[in-house]
Amino acid sequence: MNHIELFAGCGGLSLGLEKSGFELTLANELSPMAAETFAYNFLSEDLARLAVECKSQTKALWLSSQYKNTDLAHRLRENPYHFPIMEGETDMPANPEELQGKLVVGSIVQLNNFFEDRVAHQIALRDGFGHGGIDLVSGGPPCQSFSMAGLRERDSEKNVLPWEFAKFVKMANPKFAVLENVTGILRPFTKNGVSYHAWFEVAKAFAEIGYVPLCLHINARLSGVPQNRPRFVMINIRLDVYRNIEYSLNESELSLFKSGFDFLRKLERDASSIELGDLSYFDVKRPSHLSLFEDSFLKYLVNGSEVTVKEALDDLRFHGEAQKSVFVNKLNSMFGCESKYGQVYNHERRKNGELVQRRFRLYQVLQKCERNVIHDVFAILKCKECSLSDESWEVLSRYEYMVEGQTYRKFKLNEKNNFIKFLQEHPTKKRTQKALDAFAPAPSTLSIPDDVCHYDDNELRTLTVREMARIQSFPDNFIFRSKATTGGQMRKFEVPQYTQVGNAVPPILGFALGKSIIDLLNRL
Repeated sequence: MNHIELFAGCGGLSLGLEKSGFELTLANELSPMAAETFAYNFLSEDLARLAVECKSQTKALWLSSQYKNTDLAHRLRENPYHFPIMEGETDMPANPEELQGKLVVGSIVQLNNFFEDRVAHQIALRDGFGHGGIDLVSGGPPCQSFSMAGLRERDSEKNVLPWEFAKFVKMANPKFAVLENVTGILRPFTKNGVSYHAWFEVAKAFAEIGYVPLCLHINARLSGVPQNRPRFVMINIRLDVYRNIEYSLNESELSLFKSGFDFLRKLERDASSIELGDLSYFDVKRPSHLSLFEDSFLKYLVNGSEVTVKEALDDLRFHGEAQKSVFVNKLNSMFGCESKYGQVYNHERRKNGELVQRRFRLYQVLQKCERNVIHDVFAILKCKECSLSDESWEVLSRYEYMVEGQTYRKFKLNEKNNFIKFLQEHPTKKRTQKALDAFAPAPSTLSIPDDVCHYDDNELRTLTVREMARIQSFPDNFIFRSKATTGGQMRKFEVPQYTQVGNAVPPILGFALGKSIIDLLNRL
């Protein structure tokens, strides 16, 4: 089984697919920083070392750059948006077979243009570079514009990327194409009073090139990822492949595919007649839909045990000792992790000052409280109120807090007025920051490390890259490269380690998706 990975990022989806039985044929990633991590873990090419030695790379190929391939130090920090067309230096080979097993660094738009202009390369791509075709093209296009946490811009340039994905699929002609995205893609954009459903338009794009779309609203938590991470997944199956396996589909599987198949047929007859109600998506939160998952090739997406934050992170605490949990041992064993001499990579603690630690301790307390107490506290933190109900104070008075001048020590505040004064000394406009709940899956991981703090009373800090990676289900031998964080204007194009982790498809989810596709491929 072979696959091509678009929008590869640091490689979360590729890692899961590899473990499920797929072999990487070609990968593409825009960010040089994320590409550095991908090349290190999948291609055994250390781009940072080659940069120091002023040597050129052979497995990571730049579509275009203003720097020569012997100047990797600058290539790895280059703004990829500055070279959207074939200008400057390029590593792309004249012999298309030399692309097999490589990582192409550059935009998907640029990659599509490259193949469109070269017939021999298109033929080689369609043939899987000598393997008789491509089984799967997969990827997660950047999703900031679809995300409910983002700006929700209908006309954002990033919103064209799912269509570029479909454009590549048309050239590669794989048996399956899997697109992963945030659930915000399911919510309509509204502009000038008109609703626009991105997921529906993307499904239409795949149907127009002869693929039966199956649209799913899933949650990585159900496949065994220690994180509440709802996602949108579209599994597209080429029509002739669907026809060849249709005989093997059970009643649940036929129900799953019926909407997409009818949608494709209606589009073939009269594309102008297509309406939103012509295509359904299946939501794992609905019991009737969940039963379809459980009784079909999608069962791998819902057969995991729920994993708590404590199970994922407890052995990584800097205070005290804890054994690796069953989950961690299973995770590392699953991906063949052999940590050398017990070393833990990407586990450098970030420095948090006393003021930040005092606030983190407050968040740890609030994590244990009911909504009404949290609401009362944040009303004061946001300077909207200067009083606290007796009911809330009765709960909050049970806990210890860090106070100014008493570095790294915790005390009880015995009077309500003292507590109100304490809150007024820590004003914030944020409501997104919170402490992790040790006994539940983590909230959906974002790419900004300051959004959550540790659950342990003695760990008043944000998470390390390794801890974030555990929450995303990366094994401990997966090493993240480039710098850990960035800021300011650099955020617009740099993809440091925390962002690489936050943007990734959890490898365990990738594994479940891979097993689902292989289940169908084995029926051919």
